[in-house]
Amino acid sequence: MKQIFDRDYPVTSTLLIITSLVFALLFLFYGFQYSSTDALYRFGAVHGYTIQLFPIQFWRVFAAIFIHIGLEHFVVNMLTLYFLGRQIEDIFGSWKFLLLYLMSGVMGNLFVVLFSPNSVTVGASTSLFGLFASVVVLRYVTRNYYLQQLGQSYISLLAINLIMSFLPGVSLSGHLGGLVGGALGAVILPVPGERNAFSKSQRLLGLLAYLGLVVILIFMSFQRPIY
Repeated sequence: MKQIFDRDYPVTSTLLIITSLVFALLFLFYGFQYSSTDALYRFGAVHGYTIQLFPIQFWRVFAAIFIHIGLEHFVVNMLTLYFLGRQIEDIFGSWKFLLLYLMSGVMGNLFVVLFSPNSVTVGASTSLFGLFASVVVLRYVTRNYYLQQLGQSYISLLAINLIMSFLPGVSLSGHLGGLVGGALGAVILPVPGERNAFSKSQRLLGLLAYLGLVVILIFMSFQRPIY
Protein backbone atom coordinates (compact mmCIF):
# COMPACT_ATOMS: atom_id res chain seq x y z
CA MET A 1 0.00 0.00 0.00
CA LYS A 2 2.92 2.34 0.75
CA GLN A 3 3.87 2.16 -2.93
CA ILE A 4 0.53 3.83 -3.72
CA PHE A 5 0.23 6.14 -0.72
CA ASP A 6 3.38 7.05 1.19
CA ARG A 7 2.43 8.33 4.64
CA ASP A 8 5.79 10.07 4.89
CA TYR A 9 4.74 12.23 1.93
CA PRO A 10 0.94 12.47 2.16
CA VAL A 11 0.46 15.54 -0.03
CA THR A 12 2.75 14.34 -2.82
CA SER A 13 0.97 10.98 -2.76
CA THR A 14 -2.48 12.60 -2.80
CA LEU A 15 -1.58 14.90 -5.69
CA LEU A 16 -0.23 11.95 -7.68
CA ILE A 17 -3.38 9.92 -7.02
CA ILE A 18 -5.79 12.74 -7.88
CA THR A 19 -3.94 13.62 -11.10
CA SER A 20 -3.77 9.95 -12.11
CA LEU A 21 -7.50 9.51 -11.48
CA VAL A 22 -8.28 12.56 -13.63
CA PHE A 23 -6.11 11.13 -16.41
CA ALA A 24 -7.90 7.77 -16.13
CA LEU A 25 -11.30 9.46 -16.21
CA LEU A 26 -10.33 11.39 -19.33
CA PHE A 27 -9.50 8.13 -21.06
CA LEU A 28 -12.65 6.44 -19.70
CA PHE A 29 -14.95 9.17 -21.03
CA TYR A 30 -13.19 9.96 -24.32
CA GLY A 31 -11.17 6.87 -25.21
CA PHE A 32 -8.29 7.59 -27.57
CA GLN A 33 -9.65 11.11 -28.06
CA TYR A 34 -8.73 11.91 -24.45
CA SER A 35 -6.08 14.40 -25.52
CA SER A 36 -8.34 16.28 -27.94
CA THR A 37 -9.01 19.97 -27.38
CA ASP A 38 -12.70 19.25 -26.83
CA ALA A 39 -12.03 16.63 -24.14
CA LEU A 40 -9.53 18.84 -22.33
CA TYR A 41 -11.85 21.84 -22.48
CA ARG A 42 -14.80 19.89 -21.10
CA PHE A 43 -12.70 18.53 -18.25
CA GLY A 44 -11.52 21.98 -17.16
CA ALA A 45 -8.69 23.34 -19.30
CA VAL A 46 -7.90 27.03 -18.94
CA HIS A 47 -9.28 29.18 -21.74
CA GLY A 48 -8.96 32.88 -21.06
CA TYR A 49 -11.83 34.11 -23.19
CA THR A 50 -14.21 31.55 -21.68
CA ILE A 51 -13.37 32.76 -18.17
CA GLN A 52 -13.70 36.38 -19.28
CA LEU A 53 -17.15 35.78 -20.79
CA PHE A 54 -18.36 33.49 -18.01
CA PRO A 55 -16.69 34.31 -14.67
CA ILE A 56 -18.38 31.26 -13.11
CA GLN A 57 -15.83 29.26 -15.14
CA PHE A 58 -13.03 30.56 -12.90
CA TRP A 59 -12.76 27.06 -11.39
CA ARG A 60 -10.72 26.17 -14.48
CA VAL A 61 -7.75 28.04 -13.00
CA PHE A 62 -7.61 25.33 -10.31
CA ALA A 63 -8.83 22.31 -12.26
CA ALA A 64 -6.32 22.65 -15.10
CA ILE A 65 -3.46 21.84 -12.72
CA PHE A 66 -4.65 18.21 -12.59
CA ILE A 67 -5.27 17.64 -16.33
CA HIS A 68 -2.68 16.57 -18.92
CA ILE A 69 -2.40 16.40 -22.70
CA GLY A 70 -1.53 12.86 -23.65
CA LEU A 71 0.47 10.08 -22.01
CA GLU A 72 3.93 11.65 -22.41
CA HIS A 73 2.85 14.93 -20.79
CA PHE A 74 1.26 13.02 -17.91
CA VAL A 75 4.19 10.66 -17.29
CA VAL A 76 6.88 13.34 -17.40
CA ASN A 77 5.02 15.63 -15.01
CA MET A 78 4.11 12.82 -12.60
CA LEU A 79 7.70 11.55 -12.45
CA THR A 80 8.85 15.10 -11.78
CA LEU A 81 6.20 15.54 -9.08
CA TYR A 82 7.13 12.21 -7.48
CA PHE A 83 10.79 13.11 -6.99
CA LEU A 84 10.54 16.90 -6.69
CA GLY A 85 7.41 16.83 -4.54
CA ARG A 86 9.01 14.60 -1.91
CA GLN A 87 11.98 16.94 -1.63
CA ILE A 88 9.84 20.07 -1.34
CA GLU A 89 7.41 18.42 1.08
CA ASP A 90 10.41 17.55 3.27
CA ILE A 91 11.60 21.16 3.16
CA PHE A 92 8.33 23.04 3.73
CA GLY A 93 6.20 20.46 5.50
CA SER A 94 3.05 18.91 4.05
CA TRP A 95 0.47 21.68 4.38
CA LYS A 96 2.78 24.48 3.29
CA PHE A 97 3.91 22.33 0.37
CA LEU A 98 0.28 21.91 -0.73
CA LEU A 99 -0.28 25.65 -0.47
CA LEU A 100 2.90 26.34 -2.46
CA TYR A 101 1.83 23.86 -5.15
CA LEU A 102 -1.59 25.46 -5.54
CA MET A 103 -0.29 29.05 -5.32
CA SER A 104 2.17 28.33 -8.14
CA GLY A 105 -0.39 26.56 -10.31
CA VAL A 106 -3.03 29.25 -9.90
CA MET A 107 -0.58 32.07 -10.61
CA GLY A 108 0.63 30.26 -13.72
CA ASN A 109 -2.90 29.78 -14.99
CA LEU A 110 -3.79 33.42 -14.31
CA PHE A 111 -0.82 34.39 -16.50
CA VAL A 112 -2.31 32.16 -19.20
CA VAL A 113 -5.73 33.78 -18.84
CA LEU A 114 -4.23 37.23 -19.41
CA PHE A 115 -1.38 36.62 -21.84
CA SER A 116 -2.60 33.57 -23.82
CA PRO A 117 -6.40 33.94 -23.69
CA ASN A 118 -7.13 31.96 -26.84
CA SER A 119 -5.08 28.89 -25.90
CA VAL A 120 -6.51 25.79 -24.23
CA THR A 121 -3.98 25.04 -21.51
CA VAL A 122 -3.59 22.29 -18.91
CA GLY A 123 -0.90 20.64 -16.81
CA ALA A 124 0.96 20.53 -13.52
CA SER A 125 3.95 22.30 -15.06
CA THR A 126 2.80 25.64 -13.66
CA SER A 127 3.02 24.19 -10.15
CA LEU A 128 6.28 22.34 -10.83
CA PHE A 129 7.97 25.51 -12.06
CA GLY A 130 6.89 27.15 -8.82
CA LEU A 131 8.43 24.34 -6.76
CA PHE A 132 11.75 24.72 -8.56
CA ALA A 133 11.66 28.50 -8.15
CA SER A 134 10.91 28.30 -4.41
CA VAL A 135 14.11 26.39 -3.69
CA VAL A 136 16.16 28.66 -5.95
CA VAL A 137 14.95 31.61 -3.86
CA LEU A 138 15.83 29.80 -0.63
CA ARG A 139 19.30 29.10 -2.00
CA TYR A 140 20.12 32.82 -1.74
CA VAL A 141 18.64 33.54 1.69
CA THR A 142 19.56 30.52 3.80
CA ARG A 143 22.76 29.30 5.39
CA ASN A 144 21.57 25.71 5.17
CA TYR A 145 24.15 23.87 3.05
CA TYR A 146 21.63 21.31 1.75
CA LEU A 147 19.23 24.03 0.55
CA GLN A 148 22.08 25.97 -1.01
CA GLN A 149 23.29 22.95 -2.98
CA LEU A 150 19.79 21.87 -3.95
CA GLY A 151 18.91 25.41 -5.06
CA GLN A 152 22.09 25.62 -7.10
CA SER A 153 21.24 22.39 -8.93
CA TYR A 154 17.71 23.63 -9.57
CA ILE A 155 18.99 26.78 -11.28
CA SER A 156 20.26 24.71 -14.21
CA LEU A 157 17.07 22.64 -14.38
CA LEU A 158 14.96 25.77 -14.28
CA ALA A 159 17.01 27.42 -17.03
CA ILE A 160 16.74 24.35 -19.29
CA ASN A 161 12.98 24.10 -18.77
CA LEU A 162 12.52 27.82 -19.44
CA ILE A 163 14.36 27.45 -22.75
CA MET A 164 12.12 24.48 -23.62
CA SER A 165 9.10 26.68 -22.86
CA PHE A 166 9.73 28.49 -26.15
CA LEU A 167 8.94 25.30 -28.10
CA PRO A 168 5.64 25.22 -30.03
CA GLY A 169 2.72 23.98 -27.98
CA VAL A 170 4.36 24.79 -24.63
CA SER A 171 2.85 27.47 -22.40
CA LEU A 172 5.59 30.00 -21.74
CA SER A 173 3.18 32.33 -19.94
CA GLY A 174 2.01 29.52 -17.66
CA HIS A 175 5.56 28.50 -16.78
CA LEU A 176 6.62 32.08 -16.06
CA GLY A 177 3.54 32.62 -13.91
CA GLY A 178 4.23 29.43 -11.97
CA LEU A 179 7.80 30.59 -11.42
CA VAL A 180 6.59 33.93 -10.04
CA GLY A 181 4.03 32.23 -7.81
CA GLY A 182 6.59 29.81 -6.40
CA ALA A 183 9.18 32.52 -5.81
CA LEU A 184 6.66 34.59 -3.84
CA GLY A 185 5.53 31.45 -2.03
CA ALA A 186 9.08 30.89 -0.79
CA VAL A 187 9.00 34.36 0.76
CA ILE A 188 5.52 33.95 2.27
CA LEU A 189 5.78 30.42 3.68
CA PRO A 190 8.34 29.88 6.46
CA VAL A 191 10.56 26.81 6.20
CA PRO A 192 11.00 24.86 9.47
CA GLY A 193 14.43 25.65 10.86
CA GLU A 194 14.85 28.60 8.49
CA ARG A 195 12.24 31.01 9.85
CA ASN A 196 14.75 33.85 9.93
CA ALA A 197 15.41 33.64 6.20
CA PHE A 198 12.81 36.39 5.82
CA SER A 199 11.51 38.83 8.41
CA LYS A 200 7.80 39.05 9.26
CA SER A 201 7.54 42.32 7.36
CA GLN A 202 9.15 40.74 4.29
CA ARG A 203 6.70 37.83 4.45
CA LEU A 204 3.81 40.25 4.74
CA LEU A 205 5.07 42.19 1.72
CA GLY A 206 5.40 38.92 -0.18
CA LEU A 207 1.80 38.03 0.65
CA LEU A 208 0.57 41.47 -0.40
CA ALA A 209 2.58 41.20 -3.62
CA TYR A 210 1.03 37.81 -4.41
CA LEU A 211 -2.53 38.91 -3.69
CA GLY A 212 -2.00 42.23 -5.47
CA LEU A 213 -0.68 40.47 -8.56
CA VAL A 214 -3.67 38.10 -8.55
CA VAL A 215 -6.05 41.07 -8.42
CA ILE A 216 -4.19 42.91 -11.20
CA LEU A 217 -4.14 39.84 -13.47
CA ILE A 218 -7.86 39.22 -12.97
CA PHE A 219 -8.76 42.90 -13.44
CA MET A 220 -6.70 43.22 -16.63
CA SER A 221 -8.14 39.97 -18.00
CA PHE A 222 -11.70 41.23 -17.65
CA GLN A 223 -10.91 44.66 -19.11
CA ARG A 224 -9.49 43.56 -22.45
CA PRO A 225 -11.52 43.32 -25.66
CA ILE A 226 -12.49 39.85 -26.90
CA TYR A 227 -11.40 39.04 -30.45
